Amino acid sequence: MPVFRTAFNGYAVKFSPFVETRLVVATAQNFGIIGNGRQHVLELTPNGIVEVCAFDSADGLYDCTWSEANENLVVSASGDGSVKIWDIALPPVANPIRSLEEHAREVYSVDWNLVRKDCFLSASWDDTIRLWTIDRPQSMRLFKEHTYCIYAAVWNPRHADVFASASGDCTVRIWDVREPNATIIIPAHEHEILSCDWNKYNDCMLVTGAVDKLIKVWDIRTYRTPMTVLEGHTYAIRRVKFSPHQESLIASCSYDMTTCLWDYRAPEDALLARYDHHTEFAVGIDISVLVEGLLASTGWDETVYVWQHGMDPRAC
Repeated sequence: MPVFRTAFNGYAVKFSPFVETRLVVATAQNFGIIGNGRQHVLELTPNGIVEVCAFDSADGLYDCTWSEANENLVVSASGDGSVKIWDIALPPVANPIRSLEEHAREVYSVDWNLVRKDCFLSASWDDTIRLWTIDRPQSMRLFKEHTYCIYAAVWNPRHADVFASASGDCTVRIWDVREPNATIIIPAHEHEILSCDWNKYNDCMLVTGAVDKLIKVWDIRTYRTPMTVLEGHTYAIRRVKFSPHQESLIASCSYDMTTCLWDYRAPEDALLARYDHHTEFAVGIDISVLVEGLLASTGWDETVYVWQHGMDPRAC
C-alpha cells in the first residue's frame, strides 16, 4: 500500500470524515523540539499518495482534526500554544483563516465534536482544555483541574456534551460541559497517560494508553478496576484508537516503533497484528470511518503509511 514521505517528523494522521481518499498529517521539524511545522493534506490515488496542499507554521504541529461540518476545514495543535484553522479550499497565502491564541504552552490535542459538529476541544501542556466554536475568536469555556500536561481530549461519539481527557498526572477525567467540574476522575495508570479514546458502540467504554506500556479498557460506570489490560508494547504507548467498524477492535502505536491491532474481548489472544514498518517512534494512528479496515500511521521517520488491515504496509 502507499507511503508518503514528509519533510518533517510525523505527529498525527486523520482520515477525512467526508472524502474516503483524503487524509491530513501534522508534522514538526527536529522531532518537535525546535523549528517549524507543516500541515499536509493528502489524497490516495491509484498511483500512490499525492499531496493536495500543505500549510507551513512557525512552530511544530502535534495534532490535527477535520471539521465534522465542513469538508474543507482542518484544525491543528501548535507548539507555540496556538490553535490553527485551515481552509484547504483557499490558497496557502490565505491560511490559516484563524489562529486562536489562549494557551500558555504547547497544544498537544485537538478534537472536533462528532454529535453537535459546531465546536472542538484543544488540550495543552499548560494543564488546561479549552472549548471553541468556529465563529468565535475567544474560547467558550476553560477546563482546569489536571495538575500536569494534558496529552489528549476526546469527545464522546454519542453525547454532545461529554468528553474525556488524558494527562501526565496519571488520571483520566470525564467532563460534561454543562457541569462546573469533572464528573469522574479515574486514576487509570501509575505513569503518564498519553492517549485515550471512546468506544464507538458503547458510550461508557474508554481505552487508555500510557508510558507504562499498558493499554487499559474501562467501563466508566465501574472504573475501580479496568475491564481489560492489554500487554505487548515494549515502550510507551503514544496513541490508542477504537475502531468505527468493529466494537472490540483497538489500534495503537508506540515508541517501540510498532503499530498494533487488538481485540480486547479476547484477552488470551488479544494481539491480532503487529506492524513494524516504521523505523522511528510511531506516534500517529487512525482508522478510516468510510473504508472498513483501512489504517494510516505516521512517525518520526518522516513517513505516512496507508494500508488495509491484514496487508503489509510496505507492500506498495
